[in-house]
Formats: sequence, C-alpha cells, structure tokens
Amino acid sequence: MTHVRNAAMALVALLLVVAGAWTSWNSAQHVLLAKGREHGTLTVTGCTDDTCSGRYAPEDASSPRRTLTIARSVAAERGVTIPVVVKPGTDEGVRTGWGGGLHAWLPLGGALLLASPLIGGGLRLPRTAWSMAGAGVALLVAAFLAL
Repeated sequence: MTHVRNAAMALVALLLVVAGAWTSWNSAQHVLLAKGREHGTLTVTGCTDDTCSGRYAPEDASSPRRTLTIARSVAAERGVTIPVVVKPGTDEGVRTGWGGGLHAWLPLGGALLLASPLIGGGLRLPRTAWSMAGAGVALLVAAFLAL
C-alpha cells in the first residue's frame, strides 16, 4: 500500500511542477526567445484588475500598433514606461529584461513551493523538498526585487 501512496504523491508533485512550468513557458518563451520579435516600450495609461494598457512606441517605426496591453504586475503604474516584446499575432506585450523574465517564471516558483510539502512529507525526501522550496522562494523573491 505504501508504494501506491508514494506513486500518487510523486504523480501529484510532478503534475504541479509540470503545470507551473507549462504556464510559465507561455510568457517566458517570448522573453527568452525574443530575437526576431517586435520590441518597443509601453507607457502605461490605465490598468484593470488583470491587465494594463497604454501607448506603444515600437523600436521599428513600421509597426502598425499604437496601443498595447500587458499582464498587470505590481510595477505597472500609470505613467511608467516598460520595455516590452509583442506576442506574435496579438496586441499583447510581455515585459522584457530581468524583471520580465522572472515575472514570467512566477507560476513555476509557486508550483515548486506547493510541491515541496508533498515531496518532504509524502515521499519522505526532506532534502529534496527543502531544495525545491528554496528554489521557489528564491524565484519569488528575485521577481519581487527585480520588478
């Protein structure tokens, strides 16, 4: 019976980490693989609960866009200018640089924190759990400081 319990705990922990990585990759790919994508700056003019929008100033003057939206973060206040890369085929931007890269990986940091009690308590691997929790906390704190 303990093998079934261990397998279930490992499966749930793996599912959490994979889901966090998958969610993070949806935004992080635009920051990490930004070469050849449209770059510019966004001056925030207003925010809703989920997104912020504003005037977009592209690096390439031939861009048809004049406005852009980004996911809301603690650093996005009215009047702030943020460097962004545009998601292909959309009018949505992703913050670039260290702050944007770390912000994109926040779901993975949360997933590591959520999976660590399962690994420590359920699988009885405390060193691995503390390592995962430490990596998750480090990612969350780094993103907070970089923004």
